[in-house]
Amino acid sequence: MKYTKLGNTGLDISAIALGCMTYGDPNRGNHAWTLPEEQSRPLIRQAVDAGITFFDTANVYSDGSSEEIVGRALADFADRDEIVIATKVHGVMRRSPNGGGLSRKAIFTEIDASLRRLGTDYVDLYQIHRWDAATPIEETLEALHDVVKAGKARYLGASSMWAWQFSKALHLQQTNGWSRFVSMQDHFNLLNREEEREMYPLCADEKIGAIPWSPLARGKLTRDWHDTTARSQTDEFGKTLYSADLGDREIVETVAAIAAERGVSRAQVALAWVSRHPVVSAPIVGASKPEHLDDAVASLELSLTDDELARLDAPYRAHPVAGF
Repeated sequence: MKYTKLGNTGLDISAIALGCMTYGDPNRGNHAWTLPEEQSRPLIRQAVDAGITFFDTANVYSDGSSEEIVGRALADFADRDEIVIATKVHGVMRRSPNGGGLSRKAIFTEIDASLRRLGTDYVDLYQIHRWDAATPIEETLEALHDVVKAGKARYLGASSMWAWQFSKALHLQQTNGWSRFVSMQDHFNLLNREEEREMYPLCADEKIGAIPWSPLARGKLTRDWHDTTARSQTDEFGKTLYSADLGDREIVETVAAIAAERGVSRAQVALAWVSRHPVVSAPIVGASKPEHLDDAVASLELSLTDDELARLDAPYRAHPVAGF
């Protein structure tokens, strides 16, 4: 395993983050494809044994059961001081007033609930899952600052939003002396590169570490174009991300060709492409099978040539921004 800093912080993280949306009670929440606890634990154990120290979940994943499963597994398999736990706030947890969003009330309620489910006194990275247009951003940012000062989170991160929104938030944090966002968890892969236009130049200038979600495009980069999986057939959010073929099929076929030429998996090629970006600290990789983790770790040793990068770049056309 390779290790790196998260953005401009002193925090060491594994260069692969384990995305824990895969682990959760399939009877809770809206992800029927998730793995229950008895199937999740061996994969989390494999990740720890492989040297992965960075684990990303969210309060809303499987109605909180992802945090519960991950918390119990990490307590059994890892030293708390050696791992980095990230979770998120914003999604609706209760169908009632203040049951979601980024108000001061919601943030204070949800950080305590996440800590209880995770079985820890603090999270290393507390992230806003999306932008909340219904709450003044100043209220959100001050509440997050207070969470850090209370010792319940070590660092703050943001997730998919417009670059102007992120720039505004960073400016307000600096102006008011509030704890600053150090990371951006965003949608970035070979099939959707729109973050390269505005968000990644902003991250480079502000020294923000990117931790992309869906680096394998919900698996579309790892299989033939028309192939499907049980998850792809039931992942309603995923269906909104890759519905149009704007050069995508040619990219998928190019990934397959380079993988065959190199004698490696397609996942390794696609992840190596994401990891090579200078603002990316670590891609967030979901793993429902042992080989998914093997490929993620192996991708860190794969360096793509200039010719291979040019072949992967050539078919790309501008896409609608997706994932907000």
